[in-house]
Amino acid sequence: MAASNTVRRLQLTRRSFCARALAGTSVGLAAAALRGAVGENANSRDQPGFKPAELRAMEACASALIQKHHVPGMSVAIARHGRLAYAQGFGLANKESNVKVTPNHLFRIASVSKPITATTLFRLIEDGKLRLSDTVFGPRALLGTEYGPLPDKEYIRAITVEHLLTHTAGGWQNDDRDPMLLHPEWDHQQLIAWTIANQPLQNPPGKHFAYSNFGFCILGRVIEKVTGKPYAAAVEELVLRRCGVQRMRIGGNTPAERAPAEVTYYSQDGSDPYAMNVRRMDSHGGWLASATDLARFLVRVDKFPTKPDILRPDTIQIMTTPSAASAGYAKGWAVNKYNNWWHSGSLPGTITIMVRTAQEFCWAALTNTRVPGDLGGDLDHLIWEMVGKITTWPDHDLFETG
Repeated sequence: MAASNTVRRLQLTRRSFCARALAGTSVGLAAAALRGAVGENANSRDQPGFKPAELRAMEACASALIQKHHVPGMSVAIARHGRLAYAQGFGLANKESNVKVTPNHLFRIASVSKPITATTLFRLIEDGKLRLSDTVFGPRALLGTEYGPLPDKEYIRAITVEHLLTHTAGGWQNDDRDPMLLHPEWDHQQLIAWTIANQPLQNPPGKHFAYSNFGFCILGRVIEKVTGKPYAAAVEELVLRRCGVQRMRIGGNTPAERAPAEVTYYSQDGSDPYAMNVRRMDSHGGWLASATDLARFLVRVDKFPTKPDILRPDTIQIMTTPSAASAGYAKGWAVNKYNNWWHSGSLPGTITIMVRTAQEFCWAALTNTRVPGDLGGDLDHLIWEMVGKITTWPDHDLFETG
């Protein structure tokens, strides 16, 4: 659940990179060489087609981040021109059993779930079942009054699908009063009804950016209402299957509810990874995925010609155009002026990122810890560095073999 200040910080990271790229530097950040042993399960034989020295340089970058932040395990997938070029696990999926991370391990992806929810909504818009301008609450709105009587203020009746996608609904932001972190024993119906009754909006919709997990929770219910299906089933049908993604699922809350091949989460910041209602976070932060799953998704919405997209180019353009309230956030995607799109994620026990670059790279990096330091910024920086180590990319496509 990356907050808006995280989005702004990552935007600055990419702005710095692109400024150097436009000035004539190679793809990747011109950073000092990092020292450290190669990651525990990095294996050059698993990544054919790379120059061995360049592959070792990539692995050294990953090892340096792991050592700096004491990351138990990490998974990285990098696609270029629509083809999966690199997929590697580092460290341990489970420290107690000494299980090593592989590219097939599933991680909680936290707010990286938001672009997936956004893409599902735009599939429904293309199918003529929804409009960005549709209002959400009220007698003739998408969700009607099924969450109880509405407050007298007109703000809530003015909220549209677009306001929720752009985090401009007027309140319910990701702070110490974030509704999604309150009353974990409640289901969606109870939480939404209580929030509407007890947390009035502070601003008129469309005027003020405030990153809102709760807003995307509501969008999950919009998807259910329009499709007549549970949120996860609708996403699988409308988006994931069309991208060739088969193993993604909504995560469980406890260690006993771990999915097959799901990593174990470790806290370094005092929070408990297994004390949340992750299942209730479904549409804003509840998905499990592998890094390669996210790369498969990205290359189907990247607006490049190498693999057919599941949305029309004009739809993708609308989805990735920022709102007037925030130049750094579009509709479910963080963006910048260099035409890079991404989203980061953070929950107790995990930090994640997914990126589509203007240079036709799509990548994801997932970890099974969260630390007090700036692991999110370093994880973002890491893949730009790894990409910058390579002068010759292989022509194979690991999507076809994995």
